[in-house]
Amino acid sequence: MSVNDDLTSVQRCLDDLFRSVGRLEQKLGRGGLEIRRVRLDAAHLRESVALLRESAAGPPAVKSSEFVPVPDTPYDDSLWTDSDDEGLGAHHGNHH
Repeated sequence: MSVNDDLTSVQRCLDDLFRSVGRLEQKLGRGGLEIRRVRLDAAHLRESVALLRESAAGPPAVKSSEFVPVPDTPYDDSLWTDSDDEGLGAHHGNHH
């Protein structure tokens, strides 16, 4: 069985669980703490399986236009003249 088949099987089981919880709610009422917890737990499982399905599908394809080229040349040192290296002390003998 493939991962997709297993996820589909789990989804079917969760659908059955949701139907069963719905029937229980009709018989027991919706107000009880226990049935609300079961309903919320089933909803969380459904959300978790959906997230698992997304992650199993792999990362979304990235379009080549989304890549940003990074040059190999060093940064211009003048960009950093107004800042100090954190944790290394002040430059140029300036002590705060």
